[in-house]
Amino acid sequence: MITRRDMLAGSAAALLAGSFDARAQTRFQEPKGPPPVARVKVIDVHAHWYPPEWLELVEKEAVGKGATKTERNARGFLAVTIPGLTVTFQPRYTDIPSRLNAMDAMGVAMHALSLTQPMVYWAEPAFGLKLSQAYNDACAALHQKYPERFVGLAMLPMQAPELAAQEVERAAKLPGIRGVYMSTHVLGKNLDEKEFWPVYAKCEALGLPIFLHPTNTLGETRLRSYYLRNFIGNPTESAIAAGSLMFGGVLDAYPKLDVVLPHSGGTFPSLIGRFDHGATVRPEVKDLKNPPSHYLRRFHYDTIAHSHDILLNLVRQVGVDRILCGTDYPADMALGDPVRTVEALTELPAAERDMILRGNAAKLLKLPA
Repeated sequence: MITRRDMLAGSAAALLAGSFDARAQTRFQEPKGPPPVARVKVIDVHAHWYPPEWLELVEKEAVGKGATKTERNARGFLAVTIPGLTVTFQPRYTDIPSRLNAMDAMGVAMHALSLTQPMVYWAEPAFGLKLSQAYNDACAALHQKYPERFVGLAMLPMQAPELAAQEVERAAKLPGIRGVYMSTHVLGKNLDEKEFWPVYAKCEALGLPIFLHPTNTLGETRLRSYYLRNFIGNPTESAIAAGSLMFGGVLDAYPKLDVVLPHSGGTFPSLIGRFDHGATVRPEVKDLKNPPSHYLRRFHYDTIAHSHDILLNLVRQVGVDRILCGTDYPADMALGDPVRTVEALTELPAAERDMILRGNAAKLLKLPA
């Protein structure tokens, strides 16, 4: 049987043919016209940031500790090459003044900040811990400077779960850390692997929700054209992660653990009928304690559906209290006008739209309502 790891390994050559270039950020589409006026202070739970201190650490120390090369391109932007991927970092993912301006233009009061590609799992364990600590400390410092504008989602070196468990305990004590950020897989391992369970136990005990995001998506060989690795790969990753946590027993083992799926849950919500049927006929999932549809509300979902009808259907499927405002700032695939997107859900009363824009995230992140 071909495993996920086999597929990822087989696609390494294809990954080398491409790169993750933050030129996407220069095409981020901010809303036109005056900033939208919201009734509440909007929280965006899906916003990416590379701290300057983190980038400096990558540039100085990454080569030989998981990276094969770092360099500055003709425009002076740092690029790092790790096995299978080159990532170029551009200013909008780092610069705080331009971010604040963009937030104001979108009507967003607060970002819950997170790393994105390449995260830290590529690094040797000790360096992965150092990178995680640098990121978490930078989030805490930024929160202290702008307590009403930024909170942080901690990065953990999940390639070394024992170090990840140590770091989550340390990070939880930092000012402004309100959750944990993880990839939808760890170096090709799905999230139900038992080695990760101690980290989940720590997150549950500390009351820290886990926010998921894809990296190095599955099936790169067939998805290399037309940006399919994002269009199809990203939402498929959410379904794999959710399915693994559900069928693998993680959600039953940790009933108070909150998990947030990006991109409106990807393909996971639309597959739930297939999962329900499969659970009645397939021996591989016979030990699941409840029907798969029972677990839909064990997850939270952001608003990045890029479709009014799909987002509204998600609200009806999982309940308005499970929906969080998210943008994916500052990527080109981001939701550039989040307030108006939610306010366009006129089928919902204003109070429920306010829950999506702030109330649900405030509750999850333990912020004032």
